[in-house]
Amino acid sequence: MIVTKRQSLRIAAVGAISAASVALAGTAMAATPAAHTAPSVAAAHKAVAAKASITATPSVSSVRAWQLFRVTGKTTGLKAGSKVTLQQMQHGKWVTLPASAPISRNGSYSLGVKLGLKGKNDLRIVSGSTASQVFNVTVR
Repeated sequence: MIVTKRQSLRIAAVGAISAASVALAGTAMAATPAAHTAPSVAAAHKAVAAKASITATPSVSSVRAWQLFRVTGKTTGLKAGSKVTLQQMQHGKWVTLPASAPISRNGSYSLGVKLGLKGKNDLRIVSGSTASQVFNVTVR
């Protein structure tokens, strides 16, 4: 597992604060073993993953079959350059469609989409385990 420079600095800072608090606690604390108070790297990753979010806004609410439209949005907590992908609800399951776009440096993305399944389409944007709210586009 690779620990970035920022993560190692964070772990070092937490360790220094923990050491200072143990020193200030007095001799009673020194007699008992100190509990490990620094958060683990896995816990730090879970905290970052919990903050990740994606918004999605289609350019239209209704299109003809195979007509191009755009889905735009912003992401937070996701790495620039990673991909967002379109998923469509089909027969009760989320199906990944061949439409993806990279996340820009400011966290935004713009995705060109063509749909052929007529009727109301439930769609969402995903990146890893992070998903946007479901939005609808009707294909006529």
